[in-house]
Amino acid sequence: MTKKFLSWNVNGLRAIEKKGFRDWLVKTSPDIIGLQETKAWPEQIPPALQNIEGYYGYFSKPERKGYSGVGIYCKEKPREISYNLGIEEFDREGRFILLTYPKFYFITCYFPNGGQGEERVEYKLRYYDAFLRLCKKLSKEKLLIACGDVNTAHKEIDLEHPKQNENNTGFLPSERAWLDRFFSEGLVDAFRLLHRDESKQYTWWDYKTAARERNVGWRIDYFMLDERAAQKLKAAYILSGVLGSDHAPIGVNIGL
Repeated sequence: MTKKFLSWNVNGLRAIEKKGFRDWLVKTSPDIIGLQETKAWPEQIPPALQNIEGYYGYFSKPERKGYSGVGIYCKEKPREISYNLGIEEFDREGRFILLTYPKFYFITCYFPNGGQGEERVEYKLRYYDAFLRLCKKLSKEKLLIACGDVNTAHKEIDLEHPKQNENNTGFLPSERAWLDRFFSEGLVDAFRLLHRDESKQYTWWDYKTAARERNVGWRIDYFMLDERAAQKLKAAYILSGVLGSDHAPIGVNIGL
């Protein structure tokens, strides 16, 4: 059976509700969708989004209101749910949900942005380290399907202006080196597995400069699969025509 998994940084779940998110979700009908940057505590999410027919909804609770946050809608109830990486400095920001199913694990993760200076970049790199260690552990047990806003473009092909951004967070050598590690130590970039040399394939565009209209973007949202899950990959795609956020949804179809 082929299952459809989606991921989307919605840049505010309550905001995107007003742009037709609920109807889009029902129509698109993914088996699981991981959301990032929900910017809401569970109790702040409107009833119409708490209870979507055919879906179970799970939402993290960041320490700060209106900041960070992730969520998942899934058709099949998981056996277990975890909201923690197990490291307090990360878990208080509500960036992570892990679902356990009989055959696989599913993770949605909103990785830190390094835009607040060197200290925040270091925090981001520590988060990458913790995430990779957990993925290695989980992939020994079951298939692993992880998705999220990684907040880094991996290669020059993954952003419109690589040379101009070499000294900017999101394309720093230290950040890109961690993605090198992800994809050499057991994880697979699902999109690049099937679209190796396709350029101008982006998932985020700057609102302020109307960059989406010109497709001046970055590919910073990823599905990352363990090697066994990657062998079952049927399709990987970017839904660039779906509006409502400064990010586009991304998806994979996997035979399970």
